[in-house]
Amino acid sequence: MFLTRGLTKFAKTSSRTTSTKSSEMSLLNNFLIKISCRKIGSDEFGNEYFQNKNGRRFVTYKGIAEPSKIPAEWHGWIHHSTDLAPIKISTRKFSWQKIHLPNLTGTKGAYSPKNSATKKVGGFYEAWKI
Repeated sequence: MFLTRGLTKFAKTSSRTTSTKSSEMSLLNNFLIKISCRKIGSDEFGNEYFQNKNGRRFVTYKGIAEPSKIPAEWHGWIHHSTDLAPIKISTRKFSWQKIHLPNLTGTKGAYSPKNSATKKVGGFYEAWKI
């Protein structure tokens, strides 16, 4: 118990501001979560869900930590909308439901309408001159 409190205090008071700080903090947080919390389950994307003895809920993401990677089934549990984790209840997938995708904004997979000006390179659009 003392070790986890000390590591948590170290994690909160670390003063380095390099880009490696976030990855080191992520590794430290994931380590602390895995040793001090009870694993509830995981989703089809490899994200793991935990709960500590005070009822606080955590996610350790597989890959980049992006909250939009949480599927709808787990979203309700992680935000305390329901106390039943999706592994304890049967969630039915309908034929019209699409597979959950994370937010693709800013990537090549982002949605762009058919007549979007961003697709036309050297098109008719000119920026305003102020």
